[in-house]
Amino acid sequence: MYRIETHLHTSLVSKCGHLTPQELAEAYARAGYSAIAVTDHFNRTTFHYLDVGLTDGAEAVRRFLEGFEQLRLACRPYGIQVYKGAELRFDECENDYLLYGFHDELLRDPEAVFRMGVAAFSPLAREDGALLVQAHPYRRKCTPAIAFYLDGVEVFNGNPRHESHNDQAEAYARMFGLLRLAGSDCHQTPDIAASGILTQDLPGDSFAFANLLRAGRYTLMSDQPEK
Repeated sequence: MYRIETHLHTSLVSKCGHLTPQELAEAYARAGYSAIAVTDHFNRTTFHYLDVGLTDGAEAVRRFLEGFEQLRLACRPYGIQVYKGAELRFDECENDYLLYGFHDELLRDPEAVFRMGVAAFSPLAREDGALLVQAHPYRRKCTPAIAFYLDGVEVFNGNPRHESHNDQAEAYARMFGLLRLAGSDCHQTPDIAASGILTQDLPGDSFAFANLLRAGRYTLMSDQPEK
């Protein structure tokens, strides 16, 4: 079985990230992971942290993807696949959404993305073939989005510094028949390899990873019995 991290942040892009791509590559190799989805924060705070304006969308997206690109290079010697992802936050509230399997053009106008909110963004993501998964929907200041706009819910968030009420997220996902996802929400050393998914197939790129999630061809590490 292959271990895949679904929720991870780099210090290159996410203001709250504390680990460099090299540190992450070495740590996840030691932990026996075969793949990592990089989900750096895509929000106004990120671009302020990067000192990048939003008028040049192509440059903004290029800078946003530096964490993904650098982690991909750092993981190459270890044979770890790296998938492109994002953790979106719109202006309307403090909810966060994990995005997988997207083309760069979907985020090419960050100002417009931040203003549109999940109801307007969701159909654009589906048209692009991307998956939209709400992260930690019951964490403080977050609320579960209307299920119609989601493809899935992060039902297990392994970050030890937040109470994510994973049991409530699990119930919400099952109630509405949404995909269930688990991830470490890795920002710091204690978060490394806290969770993820297990699969018999190792996707070759970011789009194949999204297709694997869409098809449900995986199990959650949090579902595995403790030994």
